[in-house]
Amino acid sequence: MSVLQIILSVADIISAIGIIVLFLVQEGNDQGLGAVTGATSDSYYSKAKGRTLEEQLKRWTVICCIAFAVISVILYLAVARHW
Repeated sequence: MSVLQIILSVADIISAIGIIVLFLVQEGNDQGLGAVTGATSDSYYSKAKGRTLEEQLKRWTVICCIAFAVISVILYLAVARHW
């Protein structure tokens, strides 16, 4: 196993653990019956949604998922082509 493969493996494991932790920390998106009827409310929370902790957790989860996918593909290529 080369140094590149070891580094990519460690980065892949760290990003996978990050995804799991971020996923478990997030709260559920339970809207109840309002989701069926299409009821919406313009509250302060809906206007400042991008600055809340939940929105930041979702953003970091997406970033970790993308990083995991890219690192996994590069790791696969490194192992298949013996880099």
